[in-house]
Amino acid sequence: MSLKRISQFFKPTSVAVIGASNVSTRAGFVVMRNLLRGGFNGPIMPVTPSHTAVHGVLAYPSIAELPKVPDLAVICTNKNTLLSIIEQLGKLGCKSAIVIADGLSNELKAALKESAQAHNVTLLGPNCLGLLIPHIGLNASFSHTVAAPGKLAFISQSAAVCSTILDWAKNKEIGFSYFVSVGDCLDIDFDELLDFLGRDAKTKAILLYIDNIEDIRGFISAARAAAFSKPVIAIKTGKTGAGALAAEVHSGGKQSSDAVYDALFQRAGMLRVSDLRELFAATQTLAIHPKLLKVEQLTILTNGGGPGVMAVDELILNSGKLAELSEETRSALNEVIPQSDTTSNPVDIFGDSAPARYKQALEILLRAKEVKNLLIIHTPSALAPSEDYADMIVQTLQKIPNMARPYVMTNFMGEDAAYAARRVCSNHNIPTYRTPEGAVGAFMHLVSYRRNQKHLTQTPESNTDDAKINKHAAKTLINEFLNDEQSYLPTHQASQILSHYGVECIKTEVAYTPTEAKEQAIELGFPVALKLISPSIASKSEVGGVVLNLNDANEVEQTAFAMLIRIKNTYPDAVIEGFSLQKMAPRAGANELRIAIKTEPNFGPVILLGEAGNGLEYAQAAVALPPLNMNLAKYLIAAAHDKGVLKERVLPEKVDKYRLCALLTRISQLVVDQPDISSMELNPILASNGQFLVLDATVTLNRYQAQSDRKRLCIRPYPIDLVEQVTLKNNTQATLRPIRPEDEQAHQEFDQSLNKEDRYKRFFGELPQFNHDQLAKMTQIDYDREMAFIVCQRFEGKSRTLGVARVIMDPDNLHAEFATVVRSDYQGLGLGTILMSAAINHCKRQGVEVVEGITLPENTGMIELARKLGFTISRDFEEGSINMVLNLK
Repeated sequence: MSLKRISQFFKPTSVAVIGASNVSTRAGFVVMRNLLRGGFNGPIMPVTPSHTAVHGVLAYPSIAELPKVPDLAVICTNKNTLLSIIEQLGKLGCKSAIVIADGLSNELKAALKESAQAHNVTLLGPNCLGLLIPHIGLNASFSHTVAAPGKLAFISQSAAVCSTILDWAKNKEIGFSYFVSVGDCLDIDFDELLDFLGRDAKTKAILLYIDNIEDIRGFISAARAAAFSKPVIAIKTGKTGAGALAAEVHSGGKQSSDAVYDALFQRAGMLRVSDLRELFAATQTLAIHPKLLKVEQLTILTNGGGPGVMAVDELILNSGKLAELSEETRSALNEVIPQSDTTSNPVDIFGDSAPARYKQALEILLRAKEVKNLLIIHTPSALAPSEDYADMIVQTLQKIPNMARPYVMTNFMGEDAAYAARRVCSNHNIPTYRTPEGAVGAFMHLVSYRRNQKHLTQTPESNTDDAKINKHAAKTLINEFLNDEQSYLPTHQASQILSHYGVECIKTEVAYTPTEAKEQAIELGFPVALKLISPSIASKSEVGGVVLNLNDANEVEQTAFAMLIRIKNTYPDAVIEGFSLQKMAPRAGANELRIAIKTEPNFGPVILLGEAGNGLEYAQAAVALPPLNMNLAKYLIAAAHDKGVLKERVLPEKVDKYRLCALLTRISQLVVDQPDISSMELNPILASNGQFLVLDATVTLNRYQAQSDRKRLCIRPYPIDLVEQVTLKNNTQATLRPIRPEDEQAHQEFDQSLNKEDRYKRFFGELPQFNHDQLAKMTQIDYDREMAFIVCQRFEGKSRTLGVARVIMDPDNLHAEFATVVRSDYQGLGLGTILMSAAINHCKRQGVEVVEGITLPENTGMIELARKLGFTISRDFEEGSINMVLNLK
């Protein structure tokens, strides 16, 4: 990806329209008309051999005859001319082009992409509406309407959806910073646009319409970075199988399960909405009014009991929460609501309430400490026009400072009677909705966004299960299986791998004939479970391949014979490898779980959690993307409960969720460490007394082949290969390693240990101590985009951070900025050299060309260290700082 080329693409000073036309039914006619009407100040140059002028503008018969090189070319010709046009633009020196044409074959797309790369032309499209940049008056599209300047950026793979959004925005008087139709994403893709828009000061929120994503790792990395600074809201089509197929046909690319996309959006801190109606509602609340909720409880004030109940139903059905009013608040409300002495939430002030009573109740709720989010519902009243009630709300809120008042939303019901009231609220930046359900749905978008944002900043608990993991022994075992051409591993073989990750499986014996099964059962002791071993049959219990509670040897033998006959009659081509036998485990009082690993197109491996049973599909499980830490494992368990695929049973003992989190993190580490595992299923897992016992396990192996253009995991895991032991100048041992989320507390203590002078040198001024959000951004980093090396030692049983070197790469991965600081009481021990050398070596591995940093002139220690490591030192007299630059190429 390249932030530089996108920045150039979005700052054109001249535009050429290739295939401009005076025929009103042609794209070249509409694009020229839109460019001329938009107010774009630069030259607009139509290219066509058919007309001497287009829309009154002098036309040029060919690209070669253009009077100047255009910054941007809009190609409106048919698909058969594209390769020639790209070649001509490249020779002329034009660097950016929009391709409107659709219906390109895969072969033509590949050839077009290759040609664009060869001629250094950046492409938007094909199959797109074009590009609108309202603040510079650019409408390089064939849209039917214009976009006003504003704070929202919209990116869509669907040209039709672009038109719909433009219509809606015009009606709502909502403007855009950028409006981008990406079409088939042949060149410019979501990740580059997210990088650009996430840094763009004019853009306050980003809206996405997605059919499919090819580069998942690039997308989630860019989306996570953007979502740290502003709301990112997405629609992803293809929820059903038929929808996924339609999306694949529409924009190309392989489709993955919708549940996996849910996991992606949540992990990136984004908000996903289901349809355009929800997108509009979410935009009104989250994008236009991006105030992040402090709490999730909602208070409702209504003049109609029915609408209040409708709002409550919608809230509870969507896992929302009602606020509980204090006794003081209820008493105050009872004084102003004569019909009631038992006021509760929702607060019903009845239909005969004039604006004065509404105002009294509103003032009480605005002062109540427990009211942090307030929905005001109004049904049309004969006592006064709805507009009067809206004016009253505005005037009441204006008396309270923004920081001191709750988050307020309104729902004025009705059409003619309510329109003016909703307009009053909109004009005063108060979110307003037509129905109670719409208002509550919009509120729940804020709740979902808040929860997803917490994923980005919540500090995970430390997990001390590392001693249970022996990845090298597991790797050796997997290689042995693969060398023996064994790709399907049943329980007795899978358990050998799982044991190296602290996953306990029940003792399993193998028999190859019914007679051997009888003998094995006698040795195990009764009762036993008999299971068929066959790589050809995914769910053996569904075909009678699993029989439980066999109580004597003859019964085992007869059951095995019957099982073979049944399977051979039903599945004559199935490969039968034998039988596994297990002594029946006591299941009374135990919860039965299921954990699986599947490999998804574009995503790589994903983790599923649900209840034990047959045929675990995505609809029957919660999904997470590895790698997991303890917090992410906790969210996976919560998601399984919310989805109803993991139920709280009425049993003597509930599942030990802490230990289940630890188990999930070890499974996640197995996924990270062992790329040759393509799938795995543990089903059932008995959870009892804080222990987890796997009764049946299958693992599928496939020798992993690395691809140059695609990473196996969609999120880069902790780079454990960069951990090493170092010796300080005082001859003590320390660990040099990348920072991790669990280091937040140690990093806070490190920050607090710096004296005033060291903090001033590092931050160029006196700064307060870092808060949780700042520390989270420092410790929960994206290892694809930045790196923070720390040196640490154990001190009184805890890890103590002695120093840190941080490098942040630009999206082009060409330049990196560094910063280094060492604990004040550990300076002079060689920590600076160790940390900076690690940072420089990392930049070299990443292909970075230039490493840069700045410091103050009085920081002589840093200046001398940089000089020793090969940096060029120069002084910026205007800024009063020292520049340090190291060329790595």
